[in-house]
Amino acid sequence: MTPLLKLKLLLFAVLTLTCSVAPSAVASGNDGFKDLFNGENWDGWYLKLRSEDQDLARRVFAINDGIVHVFDDTFPEEYELATSKNHTHGMAYTKKKFSKFILRFDYKWGSKIANNFDKWHYDAGVYYHVVDDKIWPEGIEYQVRYDHTKNRNHTGDLIGKNYLWFPSDDTKEATFLHPQKGGKATRAEGWMHLASPTDNYHALDGEWNHCEVIVMGNEYTIHKLNGEVVNIAQDLPLSEGIIGFQSETAEIFYRNIEIKEFEKSLPIEAFLSN
Repeated sequence: MTPLLKLKLLLFAVLTLTCSVAPSAVASGNDGFKDLFNGENWDGWYLKLRSEDQDLARRVFAINDGIVHVFDDTFPEEYELATSKNHTHGMAYTKKKFSKFILRFDYKWGSKIANNFDKWHYDAGVYYHVVDDKIWPEGIEYQVRYDHTKNRNHTGDLIGKNYLWFPSDDTKEATFLHPQKGGKATRAEGWMHLASPTDNYHALDGEWNHCEVIVMGNEYTIHKLNGEVVNIAQDLPLSEGIIGFQSETAEIFYRNIEIKEFEKSLPIEAFLSN
């Protein structure tokens, strides 16, 4: 066998091995993730509040020890409660648009409460496919929320319109029912679509939650909480946009904000099999 033929066979073997990697392996691997937030400053991001006060925005979205601390120790335990002003409703937005990606981050709640806490309790969230950066934006939201009055998790709720969703029934209290458990794709009504019930979350115990948002353009989105699929939508009305982390009604910490982009869509089964 000539050296040239050996080289050709080696290249063919490498190419075959590369192409044979299962989509599920690509989906579950840690390779390819990059820091979306550098832990030091807001390079690559911009801040926006309802009040349009940039100095206040930098206070609201403080950075401490590599962690985003919304409503840090410079704020009182109760801030502008039930005043209807909601000056500190806001977003930290990426400057870059994203289409096909896995976004992952950790969050935990603090003790401070603010704004319209009386209505929405411990409420924040992450928007993606944002096409209008107003407060609140036009896009799709991965809700981050805890209702302490009912001891109920709402993290993973979908907020948006005009997509296919998988309701557990046809009532207003329907929750997500996994298609592998019989959920049927239905054109979503309203704007809030509840995550499947779970006890797999941390509320006010000071522990971190791990979240993943898996989006493939306008094909589908998957919301995961602590490794569990809690919501899915398909046939999305938007295919790309910027990403935003929210300040709303309570002290919250965000860390380990990372993203993995894809040039081509992976089949949804690659993520549901994990």
